[in-house]
Amino acid sequence: MTMSEAIQWMGLYPEELRQALSEMGEKPFRAGQVFSWLQKGARFSEMTNLSLSLREKLASSGIDQPVTVQETRVSRLDGTKKFLFALPDGNCIEGVLMRYHYGATLCISTQVGCKMGCRFCASTLDGCVRNLTAAEMLGQVQCANRTLDGEKVHNIVLMGSGEPMDNYDQVVRFLRLVSHPEGLNIGLRHISVSTCGLVPQMLRFAQEGLPVTLSLSLHAPNDQIRRQLMPIAQRYTMNETLDACRNYIEKTGRRVVFEYALIDGVNASEACAAELAGKLRGMQCHVNLIPLNTVKERNLYGVTEEQVRAFLSALEARHISATRRREMGDDIEGACGQLRKKILQEGRP
Repeated sequence: MTMSEAIQWMGLYPEELRQALSEMGEKPFRAGQVFSWLQKGARFSEMTNLSLSLREKLASSGIDQPVTVQETRVSRLDGTKKFLFALPDGNCIEGVLMRYHYGATLCISTQVGCKMGCRFCASTLDGCVRNLTAAEMLGQVQCANRTLDGEKVHNIVLMGSGEPMDNYDQVVRFLRLVSHPEGLNIGLRHISVSTCGLVPQMLRFAQEGLPVTLSLSLHAPNDQIRRQLMPIAQRYTMNETLDACRNYIEKTGRRVVFEYALIDGVNASEACAAELAGKLRGMQCHVNLIPLNTVKERNLYGVTEEQVRAFLSALEARHISATRRREMGDDIEGACGQLRKKILQEGRP
């Protein structure tokens, strides 16, 4: 059995498990038991209320845990954990576990690499290798849970490597599985999904009945600047993208978060802040300001604290909700794609 033929049992809905087990000659009620075990992150060998023969059938046809921790780095500054996860096919992805007073937040990846080409993002430097499965996304959460000593991941952000809307079907499957009452049961309102602005998928996503927070990587106050930074802006204008955000707000009642990386000499002036505020006026939204992690390969550089404060003040003066994102994990290459890129450059497996 090759990796491509192996069933990732964790990524199946209960009804799909019932069908698969029925074809193996097993009773339908076994599906609930298997689903519960898998969603807890159990190995087949740990499923003690299943017969040995059933466990052997499951193991011979697929895998239980599609993600393992290859490397963990812990920040001396704030306790943030950066995981390098290994996948069954030899690829690796990243995740970041951050601790807040309201609980643990995990940032997960949705693709191996990314093909969106945003100039400021390290994840896209080597392109996209493949999409992740829903099981591989769940596996990242379960790996993080095993490091929390009885506590569980409370919030999830799909903002690691990859463009979630470019892996639409598997991301939606993950959201339905991770929030399943018989599974990890993480409330959808505790989950954020990021996108660089794939407008058709955003419009489709608004119809799914999944009340997650939509985070749009905006990073510019106008089309001219956005096209310099993000290839997706060549396909969809800012007006089209913001209209899709308004549609999401209307359909779900959820506010949209705009991610805005401040880049020195590009988009960080007070004039840019004023223009941005004009575009967002009247929207149920919040702006998350992110001082750029310098990307030397692209000659893009971060800003001073004074520039951050000035930009923030300019937005607030125009009644736009905004905050400066708390920087975490700076000493462990916490930014998206940095650790994976370093490992690939070193030629390590």
